[in-house]
Amino acid sequence: METVAELERDFLAFLKKKSALSEALNLVYWDIRTKIPKKGAEGRSEVIGVLAGQIFEMEVSEEMAAFIAALAPHKDELDEVTRKSLEESSRVYELNKKIPQEEFQAYSKLVADAENVWAEARGEDNFAKFEPYLTEIVAFKRKFVEYWGYKDNKYDTLLDQYEPGMTVEILDEVFGKLRIAIMELRDKMAKEGTLPDASGLAVPMSEEKQRAFSEAILAKMGFDFEAGRLDTTVHPFAIGLNLGDVRITTRYDEANFKMAVFGIIHEGGHAIYEQNIGRNLIGTPLKEGASMGIHESQSLFYEIILGSSFAFWKSNYPDLVKQEPAFGKVPLETFYRALNISESSLVRIEADILTYPLHIMIRYELEKALINGELEVKDLEAAWNDKYEAYLGIRPEKSSEGVLQDIHWAGGDFGYFPSYALGLMYAAQFFDAMQKDLKDVEAILASEDYSEIREWLTAYIHQYGKLKKPLEILKDTTGEGLNPDYLIALLNKRYEFVYKLKN
Repeated sequence: METVAELERDFLAFLKKKSALSEALNLVYWDIRTKIPKKGAEGRSEVIGVLAGQIFEMEVSEEMAAFIAALAPHKDELDEVTRKSLEESSRVYELNKKIPQEEFQAYSKLVADAENVWAEARGEDNFAKFEPYLTEIVAFKRKFVEYWGYKDNKYDTLLDQYEPGMTVEILDEVFGKLRIAIMELRDKMAKEGTLPDASGLAVPMSEEKQRAFSEAILAKMGFDFEAGRLDTTVHPFAIGLNLGDVRITTRYDEANFKMAVFGIIHEGGHAIYEQNIGRNLIGTPLKEGASMGIHESQSLFYEIILGSSFAFWKSNYPDLVKQEPAFGKVPLETFYRALNISESSLVRIEADILTYPLHIMIRYELEKALINGELEVKDLEAAWNDKYEAYLGIRPEKSSEGVLQDIHWAGGDFGYFPSYALGLMYAAQFFDAMQKDLKDVEAILASEDYSEIREWLTAYIHQYGKLKKPLEILKDTTGEGLNPDYLIALLNKRYEFVYKLKN
């Protein structure tokens, strides 16, 4: 009979093997989204289905069940990493054991195919082409929720997988408070504000220059180019293969430098998180972000809290002018105010910080309705357009600027979108705590090295991976639970400056 130490050793070896398969799967995902020839996509989808099936088999195998049964009674004798790995493996086992393997494998192939069809449909502005795939994905999700079970709301089950402990009840309350504050500020800006002059932003900037400027920013942020790379794709994403290989992507628009620059800063925040997870978590299910909300807090911290601040551009605007001298005709303050104009827009990733949460709320409400059977995919595009008209006063004329703009649903990521708004609230809360510790964040942003910021984030957030739960990280870092007041205060302060509002 094996000792506890021997069982622990064998369990960690089993997890390491599963981790290796996950790395291979992620590499295939990266390839299919970036480099694959069009005719290779169908064959690659088959590979994804096989690899995903093998990982699923391990997660619900008799061997995993035996490890859980043998080690659970001795959990107090295990070191923290093994104990938390056992808890995470048990959680995944209980979830996945309820799904028939053949259904999971079919679902994995479906979403791989769906992502390719989504890209084609988006390019053609043709939602009808993607609709049958999304209909099937939603059907799978509804079925999975029934397998998993739920208490108050079916959507809660999906929320919990991305943000443990989050519920529709909590989101409805927090989003409701944030929505009121945003609407009140937008109303004040419309009535009392001075609209910034945006003409200075209409400067064409080549892809080469955008990339050079963005890579310099990534270097300041602390992105390790020897442990990652930057590529192009239709929909930007970050993906961690291992701690020494974290890849980010972007798309360029030479008529709109903001898309790539802010997109790269955003994905860079994700990557820096992944690059700085504790090495003691390698090969375990803990070598990932604590949750999607915490992960988004890191990308939005860099993109919105820092990258959209006046202090950031006061330091980095001269470098932008060096890359594209035409910007030199625009004074810094004019440029910054223009950069932060708040206006209703159709595309989420191009939205300003003030309207961004509204984009998330729209997706949240549509997802919730789809999963609860209150909305069908055939009616989704009309519902999407109606909500944009109601929330932002504009209506999409093209599917690519409407229901087809995001890849998330093609990947089956229902329950993910709320993480963006939660991440923004977390980020504002983390920033308040950071300012108390570092004292002069503006001075750091005026330098060529933001390592103090990265080190603070690593000390409180990055290093722990999934070793801590989201709200545990928030409480340990800020001393309190989720509080939207910090984001509301940040929004009011920023837009009072940008729109020259009176306090």
